[in-house]
Order: sequence, then structure tokens, then C-alpha cells
Amino acid sequence: MNTNQSLFDRAQITTPGGVNSPVRAFRSVGGTPRFIAKAKGAYFWDVEGKEYIDCIGSWGPMILGHAHPEVVKAVQLAAENSFSFGAPTEAEILMAEKITQLVPSIEQVRLVSSGTEATMSALRLARGFTGRDLIIKFEGCYHGHADSLLVKAGSGLLTFADQTMDLATNAPSSSGVPQDLVKHTLVLPFNDLEALQAAFKQFGPQVAALIVEPIAGNMNLVQMTPEFIKAMRDLTAHYGSVLIYDEVMTGFRVALGGAQSLHGIKPDLTCLGKVMGGGMPMAAFGGRKDIMQKLAPIGNVYQAGTLSGNPLAVAAGLTTLNLVSVPGFYDKLSNNIQTLLTGMGQLAIEAGHDFASDHVGGMFGIYFAKSKPHSLDDITKSDIEKFKRFFHAMLDEGVYLAPSAYEAGFLSIQHEGVVIERMLAATKAAFAKI
Repeated sequence: MNTNQSLFDRAQITTPGGVNSPVRAFRSVGGTPRFIAKAKGAYFWDVEGKEYIDCIGSWGPMILGHAHPEVVKAVQLAAENSFSFGAPTEAEILMAEKITQLVPSIEQVRLVSSGTEATMSALRLARGFTGRDLIIKFEGCYHGHADSLLVKAGSGLLTFADQTMDLATNAPSSSGVPQDLVKHTLVLPFNDLEALQAAFKQFGPQVAALIVEPIAGNMNLVQMTPEFIKAMRDLTAHYGSVLIYDEVMTGFRVALGGAQSLHGIKPDLTCLGKVMGGGMPMAAFGGRKDIMQKLAPIGNVYQAGTLSGNPLAVAAGLTTLNLVSVPGFYDKLSNNIQTLLTGMGQLAIEAGHDFASDHVGGMFGIYFAKSKPHSLDDITKSDIEKFKRFFHAMLDEGVYLAPSAYEAGFLSIQHEGVVIERMLAATKAAFAKI
């Protein structure tokens, strides 16, 4: 019988670190990663047959729960007609129409295959549209692994960054990224209004784009202040810079219209992924028509992809978006998570632990700290070591949290009733252990 450890040992022979995405390796929390054999609803099972309540949902996409029968059926029907064509399909039009209907700031959209591809393409488009080079991003915000964005990038980078690099400088978070590329990326503190205003006062006419996670999820969940949101929109508009909302994580996850619908603003470009693919590899970027018209084949900004608009991914994504569009879906999802976090908070008080939490829609954060964080600095000052112990205690109790204190969590509409009760029972046991 295969075990998690035997598979991990075997995987490390042929795969760097034994995984195909770094955070899966459990380096941040220690121990042996779980190799998953199957999943259904709110649960998945590892190769040893142990059942877990899944609190990452494939890092966001599985908002309906795993293996939803309508999504499975849609993919099966699409597969009968072939996996890929490399030519246009009607389903791609339906997906574009659905996205533009749900996200009013998106007048035109281009489908791609990953979140990194979406953000990378959006930045190239912004530079091509403005004729400028400088990009502004924020500490702790991760926008995929394109070279110019791997600067103080949060998420796995907080665990795997070269420790010899000076974090006080604008140094790359990854080896292999030339300083010549990074010099075109200005990194500012998240939620720091004065730093944002000062940056635009000094560099405004040079700024091609400001890109942001509208609700940060790659330094755990951190929300922006209303004043900061308004300043981003006002400053980019004043200086003719492109405001890019990276909603790869938040799009259709925190609300049907994404985080921008909660913030009450229209970004110039939006990047989407995860939920819009229903668990299949698909993403998108879109926005103002005058900007999108700069893309090839009608404009001079080149972007292409053999598997863009893949029919299986479009089938899964369209079905998912139709199902989450049912009235009351996000209220129910949010209420379930609020019930969980309220219960966890009360259990933390009873056990004598400093504990805080936050959530928006189907996305949540937990912190071993006295209050909710507002920046990457706040997150790093929380009790990371206690989180590691809590993670393993919860794993022992059959609850699979994000294996890093720097990652947000995600629940599905299937996480309700008895599932929440089991999670709270596990939390009580875990708090007692740590």
C-alpha cells in the first residue's frame, strides 16, 4: 500500500521538492504532505484512506464542493467532442458574455489558462496601452510567478525566498529574476495611504499600472481600508495609469461581482481565475474596451495560447458560474463561515489563546494575534509557531487547513451543518493540544 511518506520519497526523485507547486510541500509547517486520492463535497481522502474536511478547495476554485454532479456531467459531455480544438467555439462566446454580465467593468475579455498568464498579459497590455514601463505593486501581494512581479510577493515566497536577499530593498523574491526587470516594479506597503500618495507624486507620469489583490490572500486574508481603495482609483485616474484588480482569487469567490462590486469601483483591467474554471485550468483578463482593443490580432500587444478557451475548462466554468448565480448563494456561504469563525473565536477565548479571524464571502483568514492584520508586517508579528502546531493538531483531527500562516482559506457551499460542527469539535481539541 502506498503511504504519504513513501509517495513523497518517490516523488522527490523525479520532481524538485517532490511537488509541482511549492506550498504543497509543507515546508512552512513541517511534516509530510498528504497525497490526495479522491474528493467529494466538503471532504477529501488521502492515499492512506484518511478523511479530511478540505479548507483550501484547490486554493479557491471548488466553491460548489468537489465533484459537483452538474459540473462533472458538463465536463463529460464536452470531452465526448474532444479535449481541445485550437479553433474558436461557441462556448467561449458564452463564457465571455457571462463574465461581462457579472462583472460590469469588463467590457471585453480574453481567456487564458492560468492566473499567472492573466496577470502577466494584463501588465503587458497596460504597458502597451500607456507607453510606460513602471508598475506599482504592494508588499505581500502575489500576482503569479512572472519575473517582474516576484518582488516582496507574499504566499510561498515568504517561505521560499532566498534568505540572503535584503528584504529592505527592492530585491527579487526569487533567484533567476534579473534586477533590470525588478527596477521597473515599485513595491509599496499594503494599506499605507501616505506611501501611495508619495509614490504617485514622484513617479505618477511614469506609472503604467498599479496592480493589487483587492483582498489580499497570499499573506493570509488582509482587507484594504476604504480610504486606500478610493486613493488607488483616484490617483491612477488622475495620472492616466491603469488600475488592475487581480481577482484571480477573489473573483466569484467573495461575491458574484468580485471584490470590486463590494468596493464600489470599476478597475480598468481585471484578472480572473480559479472559480471561473470550476477547478479546471482556466483564467481570464479583461476590462475597458479601448484598452482591450490594443491586443493582437487587432492591436500591437501580442498574447496567445494554444489551450486558451479549452472546451472542458469552459464547460466546467460556465456550469459553475451559473450555479453560483442563484440568488442567496453568497449569503448562505458567508453565513456558514461566520458561524465557524465565531465558534472558533469563542473556543480560543475559553482555551486562553490570542486569536483573530476575518472573512469575505467564501474566503477566510485565521491569525494567532490579538487583532485582525492590516499589512504584511502585522502578519509576520502574529504567532507563526503556534499556527504550525495548530495546523498539525487540526490535521490530526481530520481538518486540512492551508499549510502556511501566510495563506487564506476557502470553504465551499457544502461546508455547513455537521461539517461546521465537526470543524469546531476539531478546533476545541486542537486548542487544548497546543
